[in-house]
Amino acid sequence: MEKTVPCEECKMRLKYDENPKSFAGRFWKWHIKFCPGWKMYMKSVDDEKRHELALKYGQKKWLN
Repeated sequence: MEKTVPCEECKMRLKYDENPKSFAGRFWKWHIKFCPGWKMYMKSVDDEKRHELALKYGQKKWLN
């Protein structure tokens, strides 16, 4: 059975996308720095999508 990572439809991520300066948005941005689910999600997407997400959410470590 394959593990799924719900990051694509994450409600907190949607809050960030709607308003990055909101408390929920800032909390989500802080949370993804160490979230194992987000790391698994980023590893599961193709290089182009990973690069796009890294730029959008300011995560330099995924730009390599």
